[in-house]
Amino acid sequence: MVLLIDTNLIIDYLAEREQFKTTVDKLFDYILSNRVSGCLAAHSVTNMWYILRKLMTAEKRRELFLSILGTFDVIALDKQKLISALERRNFTDFEDCLQDECAQDAHADYIVTRNKKDFQWSKVKALTPEEMLELM
Repeated sequence: MVLLIDTNLIIDYLAEREQFKTTVDKLFDYILSNRVSGCLAAHSVTNMWYILRKLMTAEKRRELFLSILGTFDVIALDKQKLISALERRNFTDFEDCLQDECAQDAHADYIVTRNKKDFQWSKVKALTPEEMLELM
């Protein structure tokens, strides 16, 4: 099974957000133990780098990101994905639409996100971490 992990879950994990820690840790245990494959969209890395700048130093982010990139496959953005996402007018959030484009490219079974409602038009089914853990 291939899971595209949305940016918000990686941030939860790296920032050790207490309210999400148990669920995200369990989900990541499945990925780290190779029971499922995890991937993330390339643009998630740049978004996370920027978002986490206030929580940790560049050196700490560099260390954590190198670890994450050693675990997850990274799905590249290209011109066709960008055009396709721009043409999908039913998606209100461009970044989420790009997540779906990357999930399709990765042949992901699911997108795992805390913002499931943002993926109502997704071609790849979105599940919350809790729903994903229940399914596994």
